[in-house]
Amino acid sequence: MRRILVLIAVASLALTALAAAVVAVGAFLLRDLGPLPPRFSGPPLPADTVVSEMTSILAAEGITVERDPSGGLGKCHERLSGRHAPETVDAALKAAFARARSEYGWQPGPDLGGEKLTLTKNNWTVLTGFSGEVPPGWQAPVFLSLTCVGGDDASTAPTAPSAPALTPAPSSS
Repeated sequence: MRRILVLIAVASLALTALAAAVVAVGAFLLRDLGPLPPRFSGPPLPADTVVSEMTSILAAEGITVERDPSGGLGKCHERLSGRHAPETVDAALKAAFARARSEYGWQPGPDLGGEKLTLTKNNWTVLTGFSGEVPPGWQAPVFLSLTCVGGDDASTAPTAPSAPALTPAPSSS
């Protein structure tokens, strides 16, 4: 009987120590770290600026693209498409993305692995993939998808929300 009481006492001490450790770790994880950082750095860029910049970067590497109508894509999505010689399209895309980083301030985007390249700048992300097999005599397709953070209209900078008009409550006399 005494052995059972000793085992219960030891088990309850172990559970108390475990509970204290859980509370300490929970308090550490739930500490206030302040406000969240912005989702992007720098001022929001207008869609026209980003499209024009990417078009000129690609043109410098010999890739001609046109802006596709973005009617169904939404206000914060753009697409550029064109064609290029299949023998040099992958090298030209890599060179264009390197030029965007070195001369225009674009940063490497998230690594999506495989045959994709990404860039980010302020509130925009650019994504392209390498072409696959192209039939002989055809040009390789080039597609760039441009997406901005937030889904709002990026053609103008956001403004501060206006305060709601306050009307005084009727006085009870």
